[in-house]
Amino acid sequence: MTKRRLPIGIQTFREIREENCYYVDKTAYIYRLLNEDKHYFLSRPRRFGKSLFLDTLKELFEGNEPLFEGLYIHDHWDWQVRYPVLRLDFGSGNFKEVGYLQANLMEQLAAIERRAGIVSEYTTAPGRFASILEILHEKAGQRVVVLVDEYDKPILDALEVPEIARANRDFLRGLYSTIKSNDAHIKFTFLTGVSKFSKVHLFSGLNNLTDITIDPRYSAICGYTEADLDTVFAPELPGLDRNEIRDWYNGYSWLGEEKVYNPFDILLLFRKHSFEAYWFETGTPTFLVETLFKRHISSLKLDEMMGGSDLLSTFDVDEIATEALLFQTGYLTITSEENLGGKSLYRLGYPNREVRQSLNESLLRYLVKDPSGQMANSVQLYRLIEANDFEGLKTLFHAFFASIPYEWYTNNDIANFEGYYASVFYSYFAGLGLDITVEESSSHGRVDMAVHFNDNVYLFEFKVVELASEGTAMAQLKEKGYADKYRGLDQPIHLIAVEFSKNTRNITAFEVVHA
Repeated sequence: MTKRRLPIGIQTFREIREENCYYVDKTAYIYRLLNEDKHYFLSRPRRFGKSLFLDTLKELFEGNEPLFEGLYIHDHWDWQVRYPVLRLDFGSGNFKEVGYLQANLMEQLAAIERRAGIVSEYTTAPGRFASILEILHEKAGQRVVVLVDEYDKPILDALEVPEIARANRDFLRGLYSTIKSNDAHIKFTFLTGVSKFSKVHLFSGLNNLTDITIDPRYSAICGYTEADLDTVFAPELPGLDRNEIRDWYNGYSWLGEEKVYNPFDILLLFRKHSFEAYWFETGTPTFLVETLFKRHISSLKLDEMMGGSDLLSTFDVDEIATEALLFQTGYLTITSEENLGGKSLYRLGYPNREVRQSLNESLLRYLVKDPSGQMANSVQLYRLIEANDFEGLKTLFHAFFASIPYEWYTNNDIANFEGYYASVFYSYFAGLGLDITVEESSSHGRVDMAVHFNDNVYLFEFKVVELASEGTAMAQLKEKGYADKYRGLDQPIHLIAVEFSKNTRNITAFEVVHA
């Protein structure tokens, strides 16, 4: 196989096919969709290929056969029939402004009318939308295909201004209800977005949508699989460690047999041949980080959250479940499923090293408010753990906690001091990309944090005490025999007991025993 052009930033199916770019064939999913239902909804994190999938649908329904030569759908499609396509895209614009959404939509509808030679007689968006559907159907003799890209962005962008977010949500509810009331004019509907807003608040007028977000059959409808990398992108793999690619970028799951990669990460990796947080750096999770701190969510707990399908869908302006926020935005993914009394329960965790490392760096930045200081602390931590300098480690964290202003604690009303202190430790280690497990089980119980690094094992136990050291953390490490599980590795094992004083807001004991 010869190398092709990497389709970085290209969301147009025609350009990818005509410019000889790499393309992972997703048309078998389209064939299945068309034979199963009519109105669909798909939620995926940003930069996962949703817009490209919608554009592929557009080209298919418009009958542009040459673009599909060699693809699965080519021999399963009637190219003699062409359908009118009405596509709305809310991917750009300032939706925090009052009235901007309405103006933006009217402009999109006006453009559709110009291209179709339609003269509008309606002043409301739903009325205009319904009129276009009816006229397009009449003029083409075929029912209309409705595609909506980033249906939720006008709401998500305005979450920090709740009154505008609610107004945008209510406006869109009226718009989307038009789809159901004009079903006779519609051939196929596909809506995509990052989040799934509850049907009660947004889709109450469109309750016949089939949600394929958590459907094993469509888990790889966006993203790249291991097989895609080994076949389609085979010419790009030489010189790259396959296991390192997997560790950094694989891991997203919507319950399919295979986990998938974010395409944006993979394409930039192939261009630069450098492992970096490409996807994470395209977004600023400020709202997410602030929400986690406001809700006192310890970073140690992020890798072991659980929720049912209803909880993962609990997303609205005034009600955003933490699990739903993290899952739908792509910072956590499904790691396993359990049936509990006939109800599915999903365990969530970080998808890969990129997210685990970068999100914890962001959490630390929010706390430190000093990026250069945080970087210096992280570099020093790496060197100290590499040298097994435990006294230096104690000094580093003592100085760090001492530098946090008293007002930070009082303003944030931290209820769980033990979880807070432990999460700072965890985020520093996770931000370095180290191999970490929290509350790892053994026959004796659960150790708070296990770190595997440089052929050493470090077992941490965290406790909050009132004033002076009580020695309870080390006693628990010894009495529970946590080290026994790791003796078979034939590596040095270090038991590290860290005790914090709730009154002094700092480390009161840092004891190390080499097991």
